[in-house]
Parts: sequence; C-alpha cells; structure tokens
Amino acid sequence: MLLAITAIGANITYGIWLSRGAANREHLAFTLRGVKILDDRLANPAYGLLLITGLAMTFVGGIPLSTPWISLALTLYIVLFLVATFGYRPTLRRQVTMAEAGETQSEAFAALGRRGTILGIVLAVLALAITFLMVVKPALWAT
Repeated sequence: MLLAITAIGANITYGIWLSRGAANREHLAFTLRGVKILDDRLANPAYGLLLITGLAMTFVGGIPLSTPWISLALTLYIVLFLVATFGYRPTLRRQVTMAEAGETQSEAFAALGRRGTILGIVLAVLALAITFLMVVKPALWAT
C-alpha cells in the first residue's frame, strides 16, 4: 500500500508543480526537471515494485491471474506503462530540453504542455482505476 501511495501521491503533485512553474516562467526549467526527477526516481520505481509485489502476492495467495479484477488491472497496467513510456516520458523530456534552452514562449512548447496535461490526466485515470480494482476487487464477470 505504501508503494501505491508513493507512486500516485507523487503523480498527483505534478499538476501543482507545473502550474506553479507556468506562473513563474523563470523557474519553469527547474520545476520541469524536478517533476522529471520525481517521476524517474520515485513514482516509476514504485509502480515497478507494485507490479512485482502484486504478482508475488497472487502467486503466494494462489489467486489466478485470470481472476477478472486482476486480469483487468494488469491490462490497464500495461496500457499505463505504454502511455507513460511512449507518451508522457518523451513529452516531459522534450519540455525540459526546451525550457533549459529558454524556448518556453514558443507554440511548440505550449503544444508539449497541452500534450503533457492530457497524457497526465489519462495516466491518473488509469492509476486510479487500477487502484480501485485492487482495493474493491469487484466481481466483473464469471470465470
């Protein structure tokens, strides 16, 4: 549970940090680097450890991965991983590069910001849906 709190808690703060950075453009590069560090060194490792510990618990507990709430959560986890890896991370990396080069007033930077916001919302919804499934363990369909 601590890993879930760590991962999701870090992610929830990104919107606050990014809005503060946008309001203080001279600090935007620092803010973006901070978000990237939180993502790379705190949230993403916690998500990875959640997968490992969750799979270990299913095997130790004798719960089949075909259990509906587990299979749906794993599917959503894969989607989350793909969106984060091929969408959010490259977008954030490019934002950091552009901000460090002083290109925060360009349309390209604004487009990256919009893309990052949309991807961040998608990732948050996926993470919350997975958390719901893990906590509630709903009976989704007969196996």
